Amino acid sequence: MLGETSSPKSDRIGSAIPARAGAGLKPEHVAEILRTEADIGFFEVHAENYMGAGGPPHRQLEAIRDRYPVSLHGVGLSIGGEQPLDKEHLQRLAALNRRYEPGLFSEHLAWSTHDTSYYNDLLPVPYDRTTLERVCDHIDEVQETVGRRMLLENPSTYVAFEQSTMSEIEFIKEIARRTGCGLLLDINNVYVSCTNHQHSPEDYLAAFPMTDVGEIHLGGHAPDTDDAGRPLLIDAHDRAVDDAVWRLYESVVSNHGALPTLVEWDNDIPAWQVLRAEAEAADLILSRAEETVLWRVV
Repeated sequence: MLGETSSPKSDRIGSAIPARAGAGLKPEHVAEILRTEADIGFFEVHAENYMGAGGPPHRQLEAIRDRYPVSLHGVGLSIGGEQPLDKEHLQRLAALNRRYEPGLFSEHLAWSTHDTSYYNDLLPVPYDRTTLERVCDHIDEVQETVGRRMLLENPSTYVAFEQSTMSEIEFIKEIARRTGCGLLLDINNVYVSCTNHQHSPEDYLAAFPMTDVGEIHLGGHAPDTDDAGRPLLIDAHDRAVDDAVWRLYESVVSNHGALPTLVEWDNDIPAWQVLRAEAEAADLILSRAEETVLWRVV
């Protein structure tokens, strides 16, 4: 298992992410965040937005990184894809990790490439032995190249594959066991997928390997219906966290303890005050979870 790299720079915040709530960093919020010295646990950025060598995106991120811990979240590596990983993309990810020394680095259990085409979607994979071998090989390559442990995020799904021979949790557990990677538990994805497949999100979370989880994601979803009129949820990231997701989140951290938690809001982005309020709501739940743990210890 690859360990976390320590920061060699004494004049910057350490690499660790606190067990607090964070928010996705959006360019339109940066000036206000820096002006008001926002009280927030950390900021998460999508790696693909910082693949260039310089310019305004990097100047903004450098200003944020000097004041707050940062988490780096990749969305385009296509770890579940059938073709080899893009070596140039992987080297850029490694360079970003060296440049900003994020407290956490994560990617998705999904694919988004085919030949020379890149899709603006995180597409699902079948849960079978062939896919398992490929995903594990890709994660090993990522961790060796980047030089640190990565977190793998559970997907939001809308279809199931007939060739799957394992459940999603069995698949994810085996990946973590073989590669030593950590896990990013996206509770909104759990709720979306379980609703779409008519499963129990509580049962899913009860079986999830929480000892491997290094970060939690929360986000908003859009309600819809499928062709048969059944409920269908879309992982839209365009609204506040749903009450049902908040309840699942509170149950998870109450039972397993506080973990770094990101509130995602990537579309129809609101004013900073609205996103900050969502993070504050998560922080309140985390503080109650810590009090519960202390009470149990006493």
